[in-house]
Amino acid sequence: MLQLLHIENIAVIEEADITFDSGFNALTGETGAGKSIVIDAMGAVLGQRTSRDLIRTGAAKAFVSAVFTGVPSLAALEECGAEPEEGELLLQREVYADGKNVCRVGGRPVTVAQLRKIGNSLLNIHGQHDGQQLLDEEQHGAYLDSFGRVDRELAAYTACYEAMEATRRKLKSLQMDEAEKERRVDSLNFQINELERAELKPGEEEALLQRRNLLRNSEKFMSAIQGAVWNLSGGDDGGGAVPSLREAAGALSGAKHLDEQFSQLHERLESLYSEAYDVAETLRDLEDAFDFSPQELDELEGRADQLYRLKKKYGPTVEDMLAYLEQRKEELEQITFAADTAARLEKQQEKERRQVMKAAGSLSEARKTAAKALEERIQEELRQLDMPKVRFAICFGEKEPDAGGIDVVRFLMSANVGEELRPINKVASGGELARIMLALKNVLAENELIGTLVFDEVDTGVSGRAAQKVAAKLAQVSRRKQVLCVTHLPQLAAMADTHFSVEKGESRGRTYTRVLRLDREQRKQELARLTGGEHLTPAMLAGAEELLDAAEAYKKGV
Repeated sequence: MLQLLHIENIAVIEEADITFDSGFNALTGETGAGKSIVIDAMGAVLGQRTSRDLIRTGAAKAFVSAVFTGVPSLAALEECGAEPEEGELLLQREVYADGKNVCRVGGRPVTVAQLRKIGNSLLNIHGQHDGQQLLDEEQHGAYLDSFGRVDRELAAYTACYEAMEATRRKLKSLQMDEAEKERRVDSLNFQINELERAELKPGEEEALLQRRNLLRNSEKFMSAIQGAVWNLSGGDDGGGAVPSLREAAGALSGAKHLDEQFSQLHERLESLYSEAYDVAETLRDLEDAFDFSPQELDELEGRADQLYRLKKKYGPTVEDMLAYLEQRKEELEQITFAADTAARLEKQQEKERRQVMKAAGSLSEARKTAAKALEERIQEELRQLDMPKVRFAICFGEKEPDAGGIDVVRFLMSANVGEELRPINKVASGGELARIMLALKNVLAENELIGTLVFDEVDTGVSGRAAQKVAAKLAQVSRRKQVLCVTHLPQLAAMADTHFSVEKGESRGRTYTRVLRLDREQRKQELARLTGGEHLTPAMLAGAEELLDAAEAYKKGV
């Protein structure tokens, strides 16, 4: 559950620490006081899209952190190398005025995408406009799949569908008119012939450039070799290091048996002589082997220029050009035998389509089974939300296979007895949408490991008896999961186990918002304000007291 939310410089909130409890937490306050800003701060620390306009005027950055307790092991945490300590997890996010974001989980830096993935596993925010999603029929299938847990059937279908689509794309690539085909064949033949005439060999460019460098600097190399040989071996008139080392070793040879030190010095001179002699012989071999030919240099320069021109057209290395050559040969073969290939692919596509339809059938059956269970659960939830006469149903249509299957899923309802079932977007009022969405969210949450549900003004369009039913439903949900609710309704606020008031004020010429945890007497004052406005009367306070007593009595029986 969410235990602590710390906010700095988010809109009109300069700094706030909100400690939530388990059960039902309610936030109330005047319109514009900053209740939804608290929800925006939660969204920010959970990795949701956040505008830098949210930063308080004059501040360099905004900062939000959240402490969650009772956090289980999550795959999303393992992916970023973080883990809860004794079930406790700290999420942090800094948003800078230049758009930069710094996110951390358990002290480890993560990306916004990683933070969002982790946040989605910890807390679910139901915004005040989420009910409008029910009007979008494309969302209905996603809700059903989430409830039915059809992941296995959907994965099997997706694999078949992607294989069929890959074959379809191959077929499409073979479809061209004759003129286009001839142009492509001519282009391919030209490229293939040009590359084959070049007689490219793997690794040849490196050897070529090395040899060209040697020939380009042949005079410098020859001068260096001859100078080194003369200094080592000497000339016709003697001299050189090698004869001198040999003479020095000979001079010590008579004394090497007389003293150990002389023996060691003699061995060192013998070693120096051997090494110098070997180097001199190696240099002579290089001198004898060095064969400079201006014609060879011209040929190498020409080959290097040819490779340079080919690389500009076909790839940065000889190996890349050879790979390009093989690809063009394969493409030419495909075009040449396109008719045969197309016939083979068409048969393959038909086979894959049958597999797709079989997998789609299994997916549809799983969805229809889930739909019956979801209908029953939604009907039960709606009865508890004071909508006993509303009928809810899920109907199926069929479409051409796409990434989601062959099913067209639509939620239908009848708001009044005797009325036929019709699409929700044709008959549902704002209050009905809010309650249906609440019912759906509650049912879906039962199958999720998420420990905290946030409802931002879920009471939109709801009042009177229906509001009391919504409050009772949230109280029931809060016995299984932590519930945070922003509300304007006294019935919902009275049902809360913990009540916060969000208040706006002015200080030093600036607007600020603070979040206060209310005791029972303060709650009574706030409920009376929600009921009757700013001027409180004894009757309003008595009514608030009665609401609190009734809520406590109800919760004892839940």
